[in-house]
Amino acid sequence: MFKGIAASPGIAAGKVFLYNTEEIRVSRFKIKVSDIPNEITRFEQALIKTRFEIITIRDNVATEMGIKHAEIFNAHLLVLEDRMIIDEVISHLRSQKYNVEYIFEDVLHKYIRVFQKMDDEYLKERIADIEDVGKRLIRNLLGKKKRTLIDLPPQSIVVAYDLSPSDTATMHRKNVIAFITDIGGKTSHTAIMAKSLEIPAVVGLENITENVRNGDIIIVDGTSGIVYVNPRRSILSQYLREQKKLEKFNKELQELKTMPAQTRDGHRIELGANIELPDEIPAVLSYGAEGVGLYRTEYFYMNRQGLPTEEEHYKAYRSVVEKVKPNALTIRSLDLGGDKFLSQLDVPKEMNPFLGCRAIRLSLARPELFKVQLRAILRASAYGKVRLMYPMISGMEELEAANICLEEAKQELESRKIAYGKDMEVGVMIEVPSAAIIADILASKVDFFSIGTNDLIQYALAVDRVNEKIAYLYEPAHPAVLRLIKNVIDAGHSKGIWVGMCGEMAGEPRFTPLLLGLGLDEFSIPAPSLLKIKKVIRSVRYDEAKRLVDEALTLSTGKEVEALVSKRFRDIIFKIVG
Repeated sequence: MFKGIAASPGIAAGKVFLYNTEEIRVSRFKIKVSDIPNEITRFEQALIKTRFEIITIRDNVATEMGIKHAEIFNAHLLVLEDRMIIDEVISHLRSQKYNVEYIFEDVLHKYIRVFQKMDDEYLKERIADIEDVGKRLIRNLLGKKKRTLIDLPPQSIVVAYDLSPSDTATMHRKNVIAFITDIGGKTSHTAIMAKSLEIPAVVGLENITENVRNGDIIIVDGTSGIVYVNPRRSILSQYLREQKKLEKFNKELQELKTMPAQTRDGHRIELGANIELPDEIPAVLSYGAEGVGLYRTEYFYMNRQGLPTEEEHYKAYRSVVEKVKPNALTIRSLDLGGDKFLSQLDVPKEMNPFLGCRAIRLSLARPELFKVQLRAILRASAYGKVRLMYPMISGMEELEAANICLEEAKQELESRKIAYGKDMEVGVMIEVPSAAIIADILASKVDFFSIGTNDLIQYALAVDRVNEKIAYLYEPAHPAVLRLIKNVIDAGHSKGIWVGMCGEMAGEPRFTPLLLGLGLDEFSIPAPSLLKIKKVIRSVRYDEAKRLVDEALTLSTGKEVEALVSKRFRDIIFKIVG
């Protein structure tokens, strides 16, 4: 048995396909001055071919998995289009007079070494993207064909040291039923894409590739992060039974699209979706979402030269609100910073970007930028039910300052005689411990709370959520986290406002009964998880969920709480599928 990081939930049992990404050996040899033009031509042709391959993968991913995941490959294209890298290769080619494969590899390794020295774990993870593009281009220079994961035997479980985004994107989901890797974290591109493919995955197993052979039978439990290699017959039988229950559970989900999200004893919950782009709305509606509980807006600012205009914001927001009405659209104001940067904003590099000038702090530091977005949100609110929420509020002063900007935006629209929704709800994301602790004070000044568990857990437990070395400390079920969540919900209800949750914790079915029992009013989650969460909500009683919370709050560690909620979740699945 091996324990890793649970990256994508589910259970799979099958045969090992050991995927060893071949080592590319690049020779170094001198070239003549007369050969330089031909080497430059080969380099340019390889750039064009590699670009075409990546665009093809990106478009396929956009069709099969959604635009959000296709965005990963835009970063790959940026490497190919980086004039600094291209010019440096050509310059070194002329000065050193070595073959272009060697020159390109040498230049690329220089940039990789720069990234490796950085303290930022998110940027370190992007090294895999640079290496992926580099290897693809070198293969094209050498005329070598890349091994792919397209034509594997049915029921294969891929085992690899690591998988690049393009490796994962070429998996045929009918043949690849799960994958596991030696390295990786919960927020790596590989993990994110596994969730989109809806196949179990465990990463960060350290040396699993050294402990399996092709054809070995393995079990992958993507919910707990456990992997069994050549398990005893009793364990295999147990997991096969669990797998059949989950398969039956998933088939029954399709019947729930038009049914309300309410418990067996009639307690009603609002179930919304998280989106990043307007193009996601058809998929969101197909899963039966009751509106959008989190519209991330920072992607308007990414992958472009200039800043978006008020009109661009307004048209995008209006198109979404008209598609989801009569349900609500909750728009989060700009949340740049942390692991999302914009060069055109000229924000200084910070030692601790997650604790720096990000989210509402950046908006308040740049009110002219903030009010462009606020005016657009207000204008869109004239066409349906729009809610605005501010990210990363840490105290009353920030909330009051944000509301002053909002009032100024309203006055500017009135002076231009432009209509806007006068009754638009305004709320805050609770993702900073200070805000969770003074939730009773904040609740008197807002219309709703939405708990952002990703950052709340990170800040409450002092654990960098993109650092795989301390991933074991990132515990959603930690008693301190539960108490913070309970305090927020209780404070909100005491002041008569509703409380939602839009972090990853809300999208994990095993936590659903616990969050129900804590009194959460709204779950906002990725669209593919909607029906699973709805099924769990409809399978429990509200009074049972409250008793679960009472028991969980007596426990001392996150592991004890995890064990409790996992057991209750298995009991629920057993009742559903028999």
